[in-house]
Amino acid sequence: MLKTLYATGLFMAATAMFAGKANAQLKRFSIGPYAEIGSPVGDFKDTHNTGFGGGLNADIKLIAGLGVTGSAGFMYFSGKTYTIDDGQGGRLSVKSEAIKALPVRVGLKYKFSIPLLYAKVEGGTATFVGGDAEAYKGTAGIFAPGIGIRVLGLDVQAKYEMWFKDGTNSFWGLKAGYNF
Repeated sequence: MLKTLYATGLFMAATAMFAGKANAQLKRFSIGPYAEIGSPVGDFKDTHNTGFGGGLNADIKLIAGLGVTGSAGFMYFSGKTYTIDDGQGGRLSVKSEAIKALPVRVGLKYKFSIPLLYAKVEGGTATFVGGDAEAYKGTAGIFAPGIGIRVLGLDVQAKYEMWFKDGTNSFWGLKAGYNF
Protein backbone atom coordinates (compact mmCIF):
# COMPACT_ATOMS: atom_id res chain seq x y z
CA MET A 1 0.00 0.00 0.00
CA LEU A 2 2.77 2.44 0.97
CA LYS A 3 4.71 1.62 -2.23
CA THR A 4 1.59 2.29 -4.32
CA LEU A 5 1.03 5.68 -2.65
CA TYR A 6 4.72 6.54 -3.08
CA ALA A 7 4.69 5.55 -6.76
CA THR A 8 1.44 7.47 -7.38
CA GLY A 9 2.81 10.59 -5.65
CA LEU A 10 6.07 10.38 -7.60
CA PHE A 11 4.18 9.96 -10.89
CA MET A 12 1.91 12.96 -10.11
CA ALA A 13 4.89 15.14 -9.17
CA ALA A 14 6.78 14.21 -12.35
CA THR A 15 3.69 14.80 -14.50
CA ALA A 16 3.08 18.21 -12.92
CA MET A 17 6.75 19.18 -13.33
CA PHE A 18 6.92 18.22 -17.01
CA ALA A 19 3.48 19.67 -17.78
CA GLY A 20 4.58 22.97 -16.21
CA LYS A 21 7.74 23.02 -18.32
CA ALA A 22 5.84 22.20 -21.49
CA ASN A 23 3.31 24.94 -20.72
CA ALA A 24 6.12 27.45 -20.08
CA GLN A 25 7.47 26.75 -23.58
CA LEU A 26 4.10 27.65 -25.09
CA LYS A 27 3.51 30.75 -22.98
CA ARG A 28 3.83 33.85 -25.17
CA PHE A 29 2.48 36.53 -22.82
CA SER A 30 3.47 37.44 -19.26
CA ILE A 31 2.52 40.25 -16.91
CA GLY A 32 3.62 41.26 -13.43
CA PRO A 33 4.67 43.97 -10.97
CA TYR A 34 8.06 45.69 -10.88
CA ALA A 35 10.04 48.05 -8.65
CA GLU A 36 12.79 50.37 -9.84
CA ILE A 37 15.35 52.86 -8.61
CA GLY A 38 16.96 55.63 -10.65
CA SER A 39 20.24 57.42 -9.98
CA PRO A 40 20.24 60.86 -11.68
CA VAL A 41 23.20 61.94 -13.84
CA GLY A 42 24.40 65.29 -15.20
CA ASP A 43 22.54 68.45 -14.18
CA PHE A 44 19.64 66.29 -12.98
CA LYS A 45 21.99 64.86 -10.32
CA ASP A 46 22.66 68.39 -8.99
CA THR A 47 18.96 69.08 -8.39
CA HIS A 48 17.39 65.72 -7.49
CA ASN A 49 18.07 62.69 -5.30
CA THR A 50 17.83 59.02 -6.22
CA GLY A 51 14.33 58.16 -7.35
CA PHE A 52 12.15 55.13 -6.85
CA GLY A 53 8.98 53.75 -8.33
CA GLY A 54 6.94 50.76 -9.35
CA GLY A 55 4.27 49.57 -11.70
CA LEU A 56 3.08 46.83 -14.00
CA ASN A 57 5.13 45.26 -16.81
CA ALA A 58 4.04 43.03 -19.74
CA ASP A 59 5.99 40.96 -22.30
CA ILE A 60 4.76 39.40 -25.52
CA LYS A 61 7.06 36.93 -27.30
CA LEU A 62 7.13 37.22 -31.08
CA ILE A 63 9.59 35.25 -33.24
CA ALA A 64 13.27 34.25 -33.08
CA GLY A 65 14.06 35.83 -29.70
CA LEU A 66 12.23 39.07 -30.48
CA GLY A 67 9.46 40.39 -28.27
CA VAL A 68 7.36 43.42 -27.46
CA THR A 69 7.36 44.91 -23.99
CA GLY A 70 5.35 47.56 -22.21
CA SER A 71 5.02 49.07 -18.76
CA ALA A 72 3.04 51.67 -16.84
CA GLY A 73 3.95 52.94 -13.40
CA PHE A 74 4.88 55.75 -11.03
CA MET A 75 8.31 57.35 -10.47
CA TYR A 76 9.35 59.80 -7.72
CA PHE A 77 12.55 61.89 -7.43
CA SER A 78 12.84 64.09 -4.32
CA GLY A 79 14.33 67.56 -4.79
CA LYS A 80 17.69 68.67 -3.41
CA THR A 81 18.64 71.95 -1.76
CA TYR A 82 21.56 73.58 -3.58
CA THR A 83 23.19 77.01 -3.84
CA ILE A 84 23.40 79.36 -6.81
CA ASP A 85 24.98 82.78 -7.44
CA ASP A 86 22.57 85.66 -6.86
CA GLY A 87 24.28 87.84 -9.50
CA GLN A 88 25.59 90.30 -6.88
CA GLY A 89 28.46 88.25 -5.51
CA GLY A 90 26.31 86.37 -2.99
CA ARG A 91 24.84 82.89 -2.83
CA LEU A 92 21.21 81.78 -2.62
CA SER A 93 19.90 78.49 -1.31
CA VAL A 94 17.32 76.90 -3.63
CA LYS A 95 15.18 73.79 -3.09
CA SER A 96 14.17 71.85 -6.21
CA GLU A 97 10.63 70.60 -6.44
CA ALA A 98 10.12 66.83 -6.26
CA ILE A 99 9.29 65.10 -9.53
CA LYS A 100 6.28 62.79 -9.56
CA ALA A 101 5.59 61.16 -12.91
CA LEU A 102 3.56 58.42 -14.55
CA PRO A 103 5.84 56.79 -17.16
CA VAL A 104 4.27 54.64 -19.88
CA ARG A 105 6.78 52.76 -22.05
CA VAL A 106 6.62 50.37 -25.01
CA GLY A 107 9.52 48.76 -26.78
CA LEU A 108 11.34 45.84 -28.32
CA LYS A 109 13.23 43.12 -26.49
CA TYR A 110 15.78 40.76 -28.07
CA LYS A 111 16.80 37.59 -26.26
CA PHE A 112 20.39 36.60 -27.08
CA SER A 113 21.51 33.03 -27.73
CA ILE A 114 23.37 33.31 -24.40
CA PRO A 115 20.86 31.85 -21.92
CA LEU A 116 18.85 34.35 -19.86
CA LEU A 117 20.40 37.55 -21.35
CA TYR A 118 18.46 40.15 -23.35
CA ALA A 119 18.72 43.71 -24.69
CA LYS A 120 15.79 46.08 -24.68
CA VAL A 121 14.94 49.52 -26.02
CA GLU A 122 11.82 51.40 -24.96
CA GLY A 123 10.18 54.70 -25.73
CA GLY A 124 7.13 56.42 -24.34
CA THR A 125 5.92 59.30 -22.23
CA ALA A 126 6.21 60.46 -18.63
CA THR A 127 3.25 62.54 -17.50
CA PHE A 128 4.16 64.83 -14.59
CA VAL A 129 1.63 64.99 -11.75
CA GLY A 130 1.23 67.22 -8.71
CA GLY A 131 3.96 69.73 -9.52
CA ASP A 132 3.92 73.54 -9.45
CA ALA A 133 7.13 74.21 -11.40
CA GLU A 134 6.54 74.80 -15.11
CA ALA A 135 9.38 72.40 -15.99
CA TYR A 136 7.48 69.55 -14.30
CA LYS A 137 4.06 70.07 -15.85
CA GLY A 138 2.82 68.29 -18.94
CA THR A 139 4.48 65.34 -20.60
CA ALA A 140 8.06 64.34 -21.41
CA GLY A 141 9.23 61.91 -24.08
CA ILE A 142 11.15 58.82 -22.91
CA PHE A 143 13.99 56.85 -24.50
CA ALA A 144 15.46 53.95 -22.50
CA PRO A 145 17.94 51.34 -23.77
CA GLY A 146 18.83 48.55 -21.36
CA ILE A 147 20.18 45.06 -20.79
CA GLY A 148 18.86 42.41 -18.46
CA ILE A 149 18.47 38.82 -17.40
CA ARG A 150 15.36 36.75 -16.90
CA VAL A 151 15.36 33.61 -14.77
CA LEU A 152 11.98 31.90 -14.89
CA GLY A 153 9.65 34.77 -13.89
CA LEU A 154 12.29 36.99 -12.22
CA ASP A 155 13.36 39.84 -14.51
CA VAL A 156 16.25 42.19 -13.58
CA GLN A 157 17.28 45.02 -15.90
CA ALA A 158 19.90 47.80 -15.93
CA LYS A 159 19.04 50.78 -18.13
CA TYR A 160 19.88 54.36 -19.02
CA GLU A 161 16.65 56.37 -19.22
CA MET A 162 16.26 59.86 -20.72
CA TRP A 163 13.23 62.13 -20.29
CA PHE A 164 13.01 64.91 -22.91
CA LYS A 165 11.15 68.11 -21.98
CA ASP A 166 12.84 71.53 -21.98
CA GLY A 167 16.19 69.71 -21.95
CA THR A 168 16.99 66.20 -20.79
CA ASN A 169 16.70 64.56 -17.38
CA SER A 170 18.63 61.29 -17.41
CA PHE A 171 19.25 58.53 -14.90
CA TRP A 172 20.78 55.08 -14.56
CA GLY A 173 18.05 52.70 -13.52
CA LEU A 174 17.75 49.26 -11.99
CA LYS A 175 14.41 47.56 -12.50
CA ALA A 176 13.35 44.25 -10.95
CA GLY A 177 10.06 42.48 -11.44
CA TYR A 178 8.29 39.16 -11.46
CA ASN A 179 6.21 38.15 -14.46
CA PHE A 180 3.46 35.53 -14.25
